[in-house]
Formats: sequence, structure tokens, C-alpha cells
Amino acid sequence: MKNIHILWVDDEIELLKPHILFLEGKNYEVSKCTNGADAIDLIAENNYDIVFLDENMPGLTGIETLTEIKNSKPNLPVIMITKSEEEYIMEDAIGSKIADYLIKPVNPSQILLSLKKNLDHSRLISQKTTSNYQQEFRKISMDLAMVNSYEEWIELYQKLLHWELELENISDTGMLSILESQKQEANSLFFKFIKKNYQDLLTDNDRPAFSHTLFKEEILPEMTNKNGTLLIVIDNLRYDQWKSIETHISPFYKKTKETPYFSILPTATQYARNAFFSGMTPLDMEKQFPNFWKNDEDEGGKNLHEKDFLAAQIKRLKPDLTFDYNKITTLKGAKELDANFNSLKATDLSVIVYNFVDMLSHSKTELDVIKELTGDEKAYRSLTLSWFKNSPIFSTIQKAKKAGMQLIITTDHGTINSKTPTKVIGTKSISSNLRYKTGRSLTYEDKDVYAVQNPKDIFLPTQHMNSSFIFAKEDLFFAYPNNYNHFVKYYKNTYQHGGISLEEMIIPCAIFEPK
Repeated sequence: MKNIHILWVDDEIELLKPHILFLEGKNYEVSKCTNGADAIDLIAENNYDIVFLDENMPGLTGIETLTEIKNSKPNLPVIMITKSEEEYIMEDAIGSKIADYLIKPVNPSQILLSLKKNLDHSRLISQKTTSNYQQEFRKISMDLAMVNSYEEWIELYQKLLHWELELENISDTGMLSILESQKQEANSLFFKFIKKNYQDLLTDNDRPAFSHTLFKEEILPEMTNKNGTLLIVIDNLRYDQWKSIETHISPFYKKTKETPYFSILPTATQYARNAFFSGMTPLDMEKQFPNFWKNDEDEGGKNLHEKDFLAAQIKRLKPDLTFDYNKITTLKGAKELDANFNSLKATDLSVIVYNFVDMLSHSKTELDVIKELTGDEKAYRSLTLSWFKNSPIFSTIQKAKKAGMQLIITTDHGTINSKTPTKVIGTKSISSNLRYKTGRSLTYEDKDVYAVQNPKDIFLPTQHMNSSFIFAKEDLFFAYPNNYNHFVKYYKNTYQHGGISLEEMIIPCAIFEPK
């Protein structure tokens, strides 16, 4: 392995001889230079790993030299060294993307630490992260064997997500494979927990926030901002995707509360999102709003009455609350809403439903280019983040901050990368979703599903007297025996929702106040 090559630029370079000898004793190669003009020429002719640059030099100053270096080699790390603690000098240097900033007199330990931080950063973080996860692995395994409440499942899932996001940035792919195995085991046990407890969880006094209780119990009580509230519902947003997005909101907003809540079953838009906006279970929606509710076999759109459902819920809970509702399904619509932001400030509650992530997951099924861009979980998160940072909705959030509005971001359900087929047989009217099925005379593998023979037990309506529901476990998806191989090849490794997994059921609701 080649030695690290340092260029040290200082008009009093001879006074730094002890420091240079110290670094050479640590097997660093150090080249010396006494002015900015020569430094720029040397950098153009050589491949240095890092530059130490004195801020106060005759001729070209350190800041001027830094600007020229960054113009020619923007990725070359530069450590600025100066006698001055003037704030404007620090700001100029930081604005020019220095790697570090040291105040004279510097000692060898400071220099070595700065080198380690900038050149060995990835390796040191990788080693530390791997070591920490290895220590945590045994505890997570023990927790998996004992977890038996919804609170413990939320805590364990968030712990797994934390390590997934930590490990994805290191070079040791072996650790990520081990974590993936733990996630699979967790989903297997979570399925058993839901299968055993779901019906009771819906009715217990000690229950999680669910789709149909979230607005009343977690959102409405927090809406105290006199400048109004912007509520954004990003369809199909998993918790890991949310964690990637959240860091880009923090410069503008301070999080005051985060509630991990449970999507109802099926974890599908027509059930979970309608339940959120109505504050009702699907069974109650069918009874009280027969003109709005549509079952799987009914023709027409299943989410055409979200605004009506929300209006009815607000009328029940807080009749004097003014609101508007916007559903965004195109880039043009998002840009128009952002351009007309002032209209959002005219009500107490402005709701935006954003369908991008849902479209992304379905596009992965239909388009080869999206399949390539979302080949694994890390890539799926990355593409979601890229969309968010460049979307009009991010601009709208920044405008809401300037207007002093409260911000609430949530979703209706998550999604899972479906990898394993399981056969199902039913009548022609069986529902089309790949992670749940409803209909008559369903035939399936008992071990692969949570079967509910009487859907009213879990507050779901039925179109026929003998209709039942089945929900796929873990990463399974339903496939028909007819044309089975073609069907499996087409849908394998696509993101689906409707079934039972941590990714689909445990989802975020975060509340922010402007900074």
C-alpha cells in the first residue's frame, strides 16, 4: 500500500520541520511549498492525497489559494491552518469546503488526528460500526426470542432499521447479510404475533395507534399552531425511506413528536388511507357511507372520496376547523400547488396527498429501468431521497417553514420487496392484489397466510356472505397456478403491499415546528 502523500504549504515551512519529521516517522510522505502560486502548480502536476494550507501568506492568501485548488481539484481535501480566530476567515474557509480547520500553534497529535479523520475516516467508521453491530447482534437475537407486545415490536423494528442504515455505508457486506437474516427472522416472528393478536389489538384499551385512530388521537391534539398546519401524506412510504428523508427537513423544522403507528390490514391504499381520512374502520365506512365506500370487486376508483371522508371526520371532531385537500399524482400538479402556496395558508389544515412513492413501487414492476435503479433496499431508499430533494414538495415544505406553519408528515402503509411466490386459487372475482386476497372459495397454503374466515371480526366488509380474506406473510406474493412461471418471473423482486410485514405495517407519523 502506497504512503499517503501530503503537500504542506506555508511561507514559514522551515519552522515546521519537527512536525514534518514526525509525519515522515509515521510513514507519511510530505512535500513542502512556501507560497500559493507554487502550490497551485504542484497540485496540477502531482496527485496529492491531502493539503495542509497556511491561511496567512504573502502573495496569494490561503483563501485565494484554496479557491484555485477547489476549481481544479474539487475533491482534494484541504486542511486550513491559521493564527487567526477571526470568524469571517473561518466562514470563508468553510464556505470553500475545507476538510478541517486548525489554529496555530498546532501540535503533532492534532495534525495526526486531522489526517486520520479525513483519510482514514471510512475505514475507521467501518471498523467501529461493524464492532458495534457485532455486540448488538446477540442482544437483538435475544430480544427476538422474547418480544411479545406491539411496543416491543416497534422498538425492535426501529433498532433493526438503525443498523441497516448504519451498515449500508460500510464496505463489509457480510455484516449487512447477517442483518438481513435477522430482519427475515423478525418478519417471520412478527407474522406469528399479528396472526395471533391482530383481532385483539384492534379492540384492546392498550393498543397501538392504527390507521383509523391516528388523526383523532395523535394529530388533531397536536394542531395548536396559530399559523396553520401542513399535513403531508406520502403514499407507500416505509420507515427506512422516511429516515432518509428526515435529515433534509431538519435544517428547516424541529421535530416535536414522532409516533410509529400500525397500518390496518390489508396494508393497501383503499383500506388504510380511507381509514386514516375517515377515522373509521372499513366496516364502519361501508355502513355509514355506502355511497363512498367500494369493495375490491366493485368497479371504479377506490380512493375518490378521501376529502369527503376527512370532511365528515372533522365535522364530528372539530366542526370549526377549516381545511383544504390536495391530491398530487403528477409533477405538473405538484409544481402548480407549490406555485400557489399562498392558498394553503388560508385554512387551519392543509392536506397534501403525494402519490410518488406508490408510483415508484408500481413502476418497478412495469419498467426495466426502474428495476435497475431499485435493485435493493439501499437503492430504493436512494431513489426516494433523490426524488424528495428535487421535488416541488420539498420547496413547499420550505415555504411552509417561512410562513411559520406546523408540519406533519405521515403515510398510509409501507411496502416490501416480494421475493417468494405462494400459490392461490379462487373464483374469477378474486381480488387482484398480490399480498392479500378476498373472495369466495379461496385455496391456499395455510402456513403462508393469515386467514380470516369472518372478515367482520377484524372490521372488514365483505361483498358476499362467504367471502374471506387472506394476508401473505413475510416477503411472499400470491401467484396463480395458470401461467405460474411467467407470473412469478414478472413479479418477483417487486415492491408490493397489502400483507403482513414490519415494513408494511409499522409506519411513521412525525410532527414538526418551524425553526
